[in-house]
Amino acid sequence: MFKGLAATLGLWVVGAVLLRTIMVPAQVCPAIDADDATLGAQRAADWIARVQTPAGTYLYEYDSETDREVPGYNVVRHAGVTMSLYQLAAEGYGAETLAAADRGLAYMVANLVEYEGWRAFIDPSDGGIEVGASALMLAGLAQRRIATNDGQHDGLMRDLARYLVAMQLADGSFLLRWLPETGEPDPTQRSRYATGEAFWSLTLMHRFFPAEGWDMPSRAVADYLSLYRDEVEGLRFPPWADQWAAYGLSEMASWPLNEDNVRYARRLSERFGFLIRTEAQRRDSRFSDLIHGRRARAAGLGTWVEALDSLWRLASVD
Repeated sequence: MFKGLAATLGLWVVGAVLLRTIMVPAQVCPAIDADDATLGAQRAADWIARVQTPAGTYLYEYDSETDREVPGYNVVRHAGVTMSLYQLAAEGYGAETLAAADRGLAYMVANLVEYEGWRAFIDPSDGGIEVGASALMLAGLAQRRIATNDGQHDGLMRDLARYLVAMQLADGSFLLRWLPETGEPDPTQRSRYATGEAFWSLTLMHRFFPAEGWDMPSRAVADYLSLYRDEVEGLRFPPWADQWAAYGLSEMASWPLNEDNVRYARRLSERFGFLIRTEAQRRDSRFSDLIHGRRARAAGLGTWVEALDSLWRLASVD
């Protein structure tokens, strides 16, 4: 009897250990407080400014093993980096941060294209005119306005927003690229990122210019994201982990949101919470890589934190 009981208990112990180590390992999150987070953000901004070129571009990718810059550049991420610097400046951190962002802005202003009442940020390397680049440029200008209360770029903000609206479809979604050769958007290309980027940018327009009707295209895209985007665009494992959508929903918190938007915000919070909990179970080892997959890149993990921060702000108004 006792041997059978011991064998049963042994099996339970082995099963529990395997379950803990393989299926549901402990979550490990390093302790960090607000001061640590702020210092990390400021040091990141200082590095971005230190390696910025005289033309206003940033060091896009660096290989630490070879001590070399990786060739290539991405204007959407240029706009995003500039926006992030303005965000930090809007929180009151550093005149040098604002100066670096203004240099990044100057590069974008030098590469604008104009067409029938709007302007857009064009990729000087290939002539591409994509929604994401202009949307994040507009978001950066909005953050600059928060940081400085300087309205000198208000006209440019309106021009960029008009470009975004020109790229919006009747269902609230956005096409990706404008084709200069046809004078129309490319009807065949969408982007899983650009729609959320445009959404947030247009909600910021309503903050600064509430009498100009920017809430209408914002609400249209909010409903598209809440109800249709995952199915229309064939995105797996809905809802798509879209930190830009979280930014936009947070900006709309006091409009207020409708019930479909609220349900979408809750689903997004569940999605990002799951991603971060899963990441917290991973370890820096070959065993963990084999069982749980490789650790996320820092940039990817950062977007999950951005999203949860925005949804936390939204929840505080709910």
